[in-house]
Amino acid sequence: MAQTEQVTIRELFSLEETLAGEYLSQFTYPWEALAGIHDLILALGPKLPKDRYDQVAEDVWIAKSAKVFDSAYIGGACIIGEETQVRQCAFIRGDALVGDHSVVGNSAELKNVIISNHCEVPHYNYVGDSILGFHAHMGAGAITSNIKADRKNIVIRGAQEVYETGRRKMGAAIGDWVEVGCNTVLNPGTVIGKRAMIYPTSCVRGIVPSDTIVKNTGEMIAKRED
Repeated sequence: MAQTEQVTIRELFSLEETLAGEYLSQFTYPWEALAGIHDLILALGPKLPKDRYDQVAEDVWIAKSAKVFDSAYIGGACIIGEETQVRQCAFIRGDALVGDHSVVGNSAELKNVIISNHCEVPHYNYVGDSILGFHAHMGAGAITSNIKADRKNIVIRGAQEVYETGRRKMGAAIGDWVEVGCNTVLNPGTVIGKRAMIYPTSCVRGIVPSDTIVKNTGEMIAKRED
């Protein structure tokens, strides 16, 4: 299967698998959507069906069917979707739209994110200024680094094109069905195409094509159908 660089919102994400679908459809690239997540949640929250969601605090809406452990912290603005788990000591700093049937695990930290349905951030993860697609999964200890050491704006370099994000902070855009291995670091501005797999303990930057396996040596190989 040929490797394809996927970098636009419609190439990376199933928009029907997030409450942010209509909002995301306004933009071409994922980093363009990061600035408006706070306002998006404030617009969506009051419209959520009251028979399925509770407003538990200012600017915080949680589905009645969600499971939130007592030791978790959830700051606004935030929406937690149906049948989602927010486990022990999770730290949701705010501006987090978390989809249905998802997991925010023990000691995971979220900030300014869109988490699609059936997405797992299950153990000791940091996810900031990022968008995660349908059925994306981050292994234990995997993190998104969202700011460069020199504090300059983030530039994403692909094989065919260089993208100026205009943002000082951007973590990662992780496409549908991506697997990120344990203790992996996704450097600022990483974009991972659909169905890619990242080996544990990898350090990744730039654009990872769809249907690619990234080894921790930096080697990329196309996935094969056996």
